[in-house]
Amino acid sequence: MDAQRALLDELMGSARNLTEEERRGYKEVMWDDKEVCGFYMVRFCPHDLFVNTRSDLGPCPRIHDQKLKESFEKSPRHDAFVLKFEAELAQFCEKLVMDLDRRVRRGRERLSQEVEPAPPSPLSAEKAEQLSVLEEKIKNLLEQVEALGEAGKVDEAEALMRKVDLLNSEKTALTQQTQNDKVLMLAQEKKMALCEICGSFLVANDAAERVQSHVTGKQHVGYGMVRNFISEHKEAKEKEMAEERLAWEKEAEERRKQREEYERRKRSNSSEKDRYRDREQDRDRDRYRERNRDRERSRRGGRDEVRGMDWRSRNGRDGGRDRFHGRSRSRSPARHGHRRSSRSPVRS
Repeated sequence: MDAQRALLDELMGSARNLTEEERRGYKEVMWDDKEVCGFYMVRFCPHDLFVNTRSDLGPCPRIHDQKLKESFEKSPRHDAFVLKFEAELAQFCEKLVMDLDRRVRRGRERLSQEVEPAPPSPLSAEKAEQLSVLEEKIKNLLEQVEALGEAGKVDEAEALMRKVDLLNSEKTALTQQTQNDKVLMLAQEKKMALCEICGSFLVANDAAERVQSHVTGKQHVGYGMVRNFISEHKEAKEKEMAEERLAWEKEAEERRKQREEYERRKRSNSSEKDRYRDREQDRDRDRYRERNRDRERSRRGGRDEVRGMDWRSRNGRDGGRDRFHGRSRSRSPARHGHRRSSRSPVRS
């Protein structure tokens, strides 16, 4: 019936039986809706693993649809949502395993306790009746043996004693069987074992058929799937973290190399700048010294020129002045006797 319904949904759509009014408010379910089971999309839904077992989780409250699963597998957002759904499934499975491990620890503690000797169990009604009949027969035969012995009938008394011995043997066998049943029960209690996968109690050294039936049962297989998925998810996470750590270390190494290269270039540029600055300072000192030498030369040349001018002025100009004064003195009329008379007319 479900297969036919799924086929009709695929051919005519899931809204084939809705009225026009219902169609207006109908919204088609997509694989990324909250009503859809993401666990079913990626791996398995734990609600489907333990149906009709002691660990039954009940029906899943979300939608399981093969068409939506196929649509999810074809979606371009498949890879991103796989990581999200698997993380949620791993968290759900880890909670299941934690509860199971607590149950396993309690069972292991119960098995580890010493088995106290059980009190002798009362006989069953049937065996008690058999034992009572035997005791009654033995009592009657012993009375007859005593009477025959007093009467001197030794042979008959010995025959009855042989019957008494047989009845005592039956009584001993019946009692011994009861003790053996009790010992077997205690031995079976001591040989109980615990399944570490699903937490079920087993009988140690049980028949191969029963062991195989347990191993292939829903509860054992379901918890095996849950534990395997948790291990795979943990290994994948560790691998991813290791790859991220390697990538980070590689990036850190690249940054370190770039920093060292930058420092090396910086030191190289700094040393080059220092050499350039030293050369400029040397040039400045040389220019400063050259200017000082030029100023010194010009200062010395000026002093020499001043000294030359002073010497010329003292030797040239003064002599000429003296000669001029001498000539003027020699040409004066008073000096040469040509002084003009005051009466002589003055030329215009």
